[in-house]
Amino acid sequence: MSPTKRFWGYGALALVLAGSGAAVWATTGGRTGTNASPAATAQPLQTVTVVRTDLSSGKPLPGTIGYGAARPLKAADGGVITWLPAVGRVIERGRPVYRIDDRPVPLFYGEVPLYRPLDRRGLVGRDVSVIARNLTALGYRIGAQPRAGSVIQPAAAAPTPALPASTAPAPHASAAPSAPVTVQRGEAVLTRSLITAIKSWQRDLHRPETGVVGRGDVVVQSGPIRVAALTAQIGDVAGDELMTITGATKVISVPAEVGDAGTTQRGDTVEVTMPDGTSVPGRVASIGTTAVVDPTGGDPNAAPTITITVAFVRAADAARLDSAAVEVDFVAEVREDVLAVPVGALLALHEGGYAVQVSGGGLVPVTTGLIARGMVEVESDGLSEGTRVVTTS
Repeated sequence: MSPTKRFWGYGALALVLAGSGAAVWATTGGRTGTNASPAATAQPLQTVTVVRTDLSSGKPLPGTIGYGAARPLKAADGGVITWLPAVGRVIERGRPVYRIDDRPVPLFYGEVPLYRPLDRRGLVGRDVSVIARNLTALGYRIGAQPRAGSVIQPAAAAPTPALPASTAPAPHASAAPSAPVTVQRGEAVLTRSLITAIKSWQRDLHRPETGVVGRGDVVVQSGPIRVAALTAQIGDVAGDELMTITGATKVISVPAEVGDAGTTQRGDTVEVTMPDGTSVPGRVASIGTTAVVDPTGGDPNAAPTITITVAFVRAADAARLDSAAVEVDFVAEVREDVLAVPVGALLALHEGGYAVQVSGGGLVPVTTGLIARGMVEVESDGLSEGTRVVTTS
């Protein structure tokens, strides 16, 4: 590693020492024949061992515990709204999100919304896979599915009802069969067994057992949802936004300047300082792609920011907090398996550089590296793990 990356300059280290409140204490006449600079004030001394550890430095940024950004939810089909959930309710797979014409519309997990009616055997697609995977998770037997690469012949679409004879220009003919389809990875097929499972599911929901799933029969989201606010009322005609929703898991939203977020990656480990001062682990869940300039409009000269979403490694760490301000420390540099001592163990030498004093012995010059959380990386032929050195902190 190059010196500019691995080691701090003396001026930078002096600033860190001053900022940390650690005094540089005085000792002279060590075994090395090197003198330390006089201390401005005397500090109580103690001894600690040199440790071998991992050090990491980072930049703390303010964040807020919550459920993430709210997004609107609309009904795919029209009708009269006859039931809505309470604000704050968490809805999981298979549970109703709302009722239209007193018909429950349950939640299914998936990444692809239903974009067509699944109304005939042999249909192939990722939307069919959403139905197949969720019915399986709910305990319904869907039978064997064709493997990726299988060629499927979809059934012919149901014929469109003919117009009355007085208005029809010509007799209506049945629709021709669709072209064969090759099953791709991630897709499923609307088989006879899957249709039977759909009918069983419809029976349990007290719906007509048609074996057909329409666009508005389920709400598809990536996972459990939480109702953030209701924007419609019972008795309204569905067609606009019904509610706003969030994820069901508490996360931390961190507005970060684009430059600060440049080195952050999804999956990075972070440390979260909670309101009571304790530290808990977190992990970067997502990084926003849209930069905004002070959405409140209070500072038009503010730098653009993006939102970094941080998930708690342990959900219990935020169990009792619905909203709170926290500080998130993003790792900027990591030094693994290095020797380290408290910053208070460093002595500034008259001839330049730094040293530590071995307990019961003299000064040992050291080369300093990364400083993090009150510890400093040191390198010296005269030090090893377990050596006891004198420190003020």
